[in-house]
Amino acid sequence: MKNIIDYVKNELSSFKEKEFKAVDSLVLSQLCYADFERLVPGFSNEFPPVRIRDLLKAEHFSTMFKGVIYYEKNLNLLYALAASPRFRDIEMKYYVNKLDYKQEKQFSAVTYQIDQHTHYISYRGTDMTFVGWKEDFNMAFKSPIPSQEEGVHYLNTVGKLVDGDIIVGGHSKGGNIAVYSAMKCLSEVQNRIKKVYSHDGPGFKDSIFSTSEYARIKDKIHKILPQSSIVGMLLQTQESYMVVKSTRIGIMQHDPFSWVIKGDDFHYVNNISNNSLNINKALNEWLSSISDEKREVFIDTLFHAINSTNAKTFGELTEVHIKDFAKILKTFRSIDRETRKFVVQTIRDLILLYVRNMNPLKT
Repeated sequence: MKNIIDYVKNELSSFKEKEFKAVDSLVLSQLCYADFERLVPGFSNEFPPVRIRDLLKAEHFSTMFKGVIYYEKNLNLLYALAASPRFRDIEMKYYVNKLDYKQEKQFSAVTYQIDQHTHYISYRGTDMTFVGWKEDFNMAFKSPIPSQEEGVHYLNTVGKLVDGDIIVGGHSKGGNIAVYSAMKCLSEVQNRIKKVYSHDGPGFKDSIFSTSEYARIKDKIHKILPQSSIVGMLLQTQESYMVVKSTRIGIMQHDPFSWVIKGDDFHYVNNISNNSLNINKALNEWLSSISDEKREVFIDTLFHAINSTNAKTFGELTEVHIKDFAKILKTFRSIDRETRKFVVQTIRDLILLYVRNMNPLKT
């Protein structure tokens, strides 16, 4: 089955011949995971915009894709993009990358000039750092999170610098930031936004969906989920969505390279899988059953234990030794008794909710 790399290789039409669509958004959202420091200009315009084809330099590969999962697939995607008449001359600019452990913020974005009249703003999703994942979990009790605020500022800034139509999008947390930024940006920028793409991006708390801000962009949102979506179904999502066939199983379907392409578009299917519905029903029931304060305690405790290993990324955690797991256990035991009891009970409740939800939706 074909994936986004095959799409880039086979789709030879220009954007004038075939307009920018959902698959193009996912392709550029995936490229956004690469590190473009000193390769793509920021807002200071220290050097001119860079065409995608100009990124294909072997001496940059080790830094561009350092820490990015699926190294070979990302490299193959770059090769395909650099050769493609559809993508190779797209110019990239306004690259921003911010990682702040104190603020628990992981944010990155880049702007692609599709043609003379259209710019696509892509927000990076969650990377392999724990601070990035912690910020994702913070969505369960906090709004806005720092990256959402950064996203609004970025969109407003770019909107003032470019002319014409704007499209925004992203994968994972990047999709959530795209929707949030489109909601909260200046009206003069918002009026120029044609489409908002969220590729398996988390949803929002219920209160967001009843706002006039959300109503103004609702019809512009294109949310796309894999069959067994977990990340994209998080929180009380009320957004309409399309479902894409994936070659992987469970949460691994979050991988954009597993999304199946049919012709020049995604291979769409009718429904989210029952297993995904079971998991997300359990998670959403749990979220609605406890207060924001208790959600914060649970999440902070969980990451406090992980941070005791001094690992900063999931890659580093895989290298953690037995003594480091002893640190996690020691840290957990040092937590006050009431909090420890609450965390254990919460994990137990989540398991029970999942088991209970297995039956009603099972076919």
